[in-house]
Amino acid sequence: MAGAGKAGRIVILNGAPRTGKSSVVAAIQETFDGVWIDLGVDVSVLAMTPQRYRPGIGLRPGGERPDLEPLVPVLYAALYESIAAHSRLGLNVVAEFGHHDGYTRPLRILPDCARRLAGLPVLFVGVRCPLPTIMERMRAGQAGRTYSAATSAEAIPDAVARYTKAVHDPGVYDMEVDTSVMTAAACAEAIRRRLDEGLPSPTAFARIAAA
Repeated sequence: MAGAGKAGRIVILNGAPRTGKSSVVAAIQETFDGVWIDLGVDVSVLAMTPQRYRPGIGLRPGGERPDLEPLVPVLYAALYESIAAHSRLGLNVVAEFGHHDGYTRPLRILPDCARRLAGLPVLFVGVRCPLPTIMERMRAGQAGRTYSAATSAEAIPDAVARYTKAVHDPGVYDMEVDTSVMTAAACAEAIRRRLDEGLPSPTAFARIAAA
């Protein structure tokens, strides 16, 4: 029960846009026991970040908005501190991000975020999906995601290819799922089984924080 003293579990999903992370979040919230709070990039960008500062933590690799970069580490820090606070109050958290360090200079945001969750039960999940499948999903469109829309029917935009590569550097995870061959429900079930088995020691976040 929330607030009873036991830390809530945390599942962090990391992958490029349109890999299906939001669908996995929804499946976890719908099927896992207990309260699972969504505190990921969609919540931050679409619900909390003022329009003039968007895409906020959703900045793509390549230095697209150098003027926003000083704000990004602070936004990430605040969000991860909120994740930690929810967990310490006994609430489970699932959050999806596109962590990368492809800014105009290295910001080392992921190690800082990992340190903010030190001592809490965190499962770090890499969400992978081949570029052709990502492009199919982008061409189909998705409401509320205009900042990452694709218009080309043939070529893979450099920004998309760059994001897909940068988001999995260094690629240190507790587990990975591939949404091109697994449904959101199947991904959620695989995550549930991994949680039931217990977290590895050290966890991926512990290794990232120490790097």
